[in-house]
Amino acid sequence: MLVALTVTVSVAALVLAAWCGHAAYRDQPTKDWHFIGMAVVTLLALVQFVVGVVRLARGEQADEGSVIFVSYLLGALLAVPAAGFLSLGERTRWGSVTVSAGAVVLAVLEVRLHDIWGG
Repeated sequence: MLVALTVTVSVAALVLAAWCGHAAYRDQPTKDWHFIGMAVVTLLALVQFVVGVVRLARGEQADEGSVIFVSYLLGALLAVPAAGFLSLGERTRWGSVTVSAGAVVLAVLEVRLHDIWGG
């Protein structure tokens, strides 16, 4: 995997987590600006997904196996959108907490993806 892309996705996810965590601290639900942030982080995760699949298609191998690598890529791609969808149903501060938790999960998945690839 590309280390720079992994770090970028991780940092963006942690910034989103802090931003939504601050909103939750201020007793605010997720707002339109938060959803724009989620879209940016999801777009970065999509770029990483495409890069990972292309590298596998070119014949490169993950140290711990391709199936687990693709599974983690899918999880990373879906973590923030799933949290955003759940936050729509919870229009209180807990919706912001949900997005914050989803973004932290994405950052952890990024570290694991780096390990699986052989980092």
